[in-house]
Amino acid sequence: MNKSVELNEGDPAPDFSLPSSDGEDVKLSSLKGKNVVLYFYPEDDTPGCTREACSFRDNLPKFEKLDAVILGVSKDSLASHDKFIRKYGLNFTLLSDENDRAQALRHLEAKEQLRKDILGY
Repeated sequence: MNKSVELNEGDPAPDFSLPSSDGEDVKLSSLKGKNVVLYFYPEDDTPGCTREACSFRDNLPKFEKLDAVILGVSKDSLASHDKFIRKYGLNFTLLSDENDRAQALRHLEAKEQLRKDILGY
């Protein structure tokens, strides 16, 4: 997935495949039937991104009760992800999007954040 697609909240996510911190590519369609929490963040080991990742780490049991899989996506390399995971004891998968293959989904996340910033919800 390299081209930008207009997405709105509730639209099905386009399929993509990205290398993961688990050593295998993760294809979104392979998770069909599961609840997927796909979150995008700018960079490993920055203050805001670390707080967000540690919150997912600390709340993983709650997500697992909902049969949810957490996937963090950034443009960082797998080597960077590995350091980030080890430093903070992250217990979920990080995906490397160095080539912008999930770009359309990142735009949806940015659009939702803008809505939250402007409208407060």
